[in-house]
Amino acid sequence: MRHPKRSRAGRVVLLLIAGLLRAPVARGQVPLVDHHQHISSPANSDASGTPPARRLPASAKELIAHLDSAGIRRAVMLSVAYQWGGYSRTTENEYEKVKAENDWTAEQAALYPDRLVAICGVNPIKSYALDEIARCAKDPRLRTGLKLHFGNSDVDVHDSAQVAQLKRVFRAADANRMAIIAHVHANFNKKRPYGRAEALILLDEILPSAPNVTVQIAHLAGAGVYDDATDSAAAVYAEAISRHDSRTRHLYVDVSGIGIDEMTSERKKLFVARMRQVGFDRILFGSDGAVPGHGPREYWSSLKSLPLTPAELRAIATNVAPYLRH
Repeated sequence: MRHPKRSRAGRVVLLLIAGLLRAPVARGQVPLVDHHQHISSPANSDASGTPPARRLPASAKELIAHLDSAGIRRAVMLSVAYQWGGYSRTTENEYEKVKAENDWTAEQAALYPDRLVAICGVNPIKSYALDEIARCAKDPRLRTGLKLHFGNSDVDVHDSAQVAQLKRVFRAADANRMAIIAHVHANFNKKRPYGRAEALILLDEILPSAPNVTVQIAHLAGAGVYDDATDSAAAVYAEAISRHDSRTRHLYVDVSGIGIDEMTSERKKLFVARMRQVGFDRILFGSDGAVPGHGPREYWSSLKSLPLTPAELRAIATNVAPYLRH
């Protein structure tokens, strides 16, 4: 059956509606998910010696208030249990405290099951790392993913023994279908080398050990400041993605915790150019730990100051990591 002919005015209205549906979301758009958030138990914050004004939220309730302020519905809550095994701490009964921090994070997330997803955290080069991954994988509250922090754990990818251990950790996460969210920047205080060479080690030697799960590289391969070393590392992943390297099939990057407000206009252009090379289908919004004056609302505002097109901002705001889609 043929449709009756529409008037010229009717066709114009339909075209306008179609255009609006395809148009970038208005300036009021906010991210659907904050893919990089933290809370910290009071015991962990006390042990770290962090001043009260700079502490992470001490409960899911506090984090939810930050999300509500930004209008963001959901967040990925990355356990900071790895801090108990951090390079700068000596902790009695360390593994017990790591387990307790992961469990506390899971309990907090469970208070808001439709809004928060807890991710297990561990120092990957510790002797108990594989045991904790196996334990978290059996816990429905923690089995979604694994958080690794190369800086806090003082991972040295030039140490062959550590690389072998990292491969075991990535294989364990892959075997348990746990996404990996990794801060891959090397330790600043130990002046570990970091840049293109270190990114190639991750791409060539470690990443292939987790071929079936999402690997989310935090901070666009950085650690707060988007300097030349960070950009040279980010370029490795961007180049591999752009040439459709099979090792990057499940590779994403989040753009959390980067000092955007301190960037020069030229650095902002470089940052955006690297994101474009990665591809906006691989860019995840995250803001990093919410502290007074720097939460997801403030960070989204900073991100909007970059020379991004409305369509690119829309992509960042609406992307949802694969591990959250089931």
